[in-house]
Amino acid sequence: MEPTTESTDASIRRGVPQGSETRVAALYWEAFGRKLGAALNPPDKARAFLAAHLHHDRGVVALVDGEVAGVAGYQLDKRGLTGGGAGDVLSTYGTLRGLPRLALLALLERRPADGELVMDGIAVAPEHRGKGIGGLLLREIAAVAAEHSCRRVRLDVIDVNPRARALYERHGFTAVRTEKTPYLRDLMGFGAVTTMRRPITQDAATNRREAR
Repeated sequence: MEPTTESTDASIRRGVPQGSETRVAALYWEAFGRKLGAALNPPDKARAFLAAHLHHDRGVVALVDGEVAGVAGYQLDKRGLTGGGAGDVLSTYGTLRGLPRLALLALLERRPADGELVMDGIAVAPEHRGKGIGGLLLREIAAVAAEHSCRRVRLDVIDVNPRARALYERHGFTAVRTEKTPYLRDLMGFGAVTTMRRPITQDAATNRREAR
């Protein structure tokens, strides 16, 4: 992996800007389409579904020249970046095709424990990778967690995404368990999911304010 350098042209803001839903959905799908494909394919419909059901206040974005270059989603108070309930899935895909999709999405669902912020995922546009944007987004997520009195941030990373795992490890996440999922390898393209955690102190919020 090439070494990363701190980005000098990206600004970090909380909340998905109005009008950038399609862009954010495309970035999210590029990063996680392999994982979500069986539940939301075909890709065009999946991206439209994600864009239509984003929770704008559950994302942190990196902007470069006014365009979203990266996004990180998180769950708090039972709401995450990617929304859309059972009714939305059935309305979009139909009852017969929608019901098995709901079952697949349920396999991927992760709920926060008390005092825990769960990340939905992080995605950076290919042309902006290697500039430190992922680290900036993770730093802001840590600040969000600290401001909500969370003791830790939790995320899941699949075995076919070693680049993401390396990023998380560089920013203080450690693996706590790995769940083998061989039954999902043919269906969703991965055979194991590793849960990682990063402890959070109130210094995260302080460091964020001082960095601005």
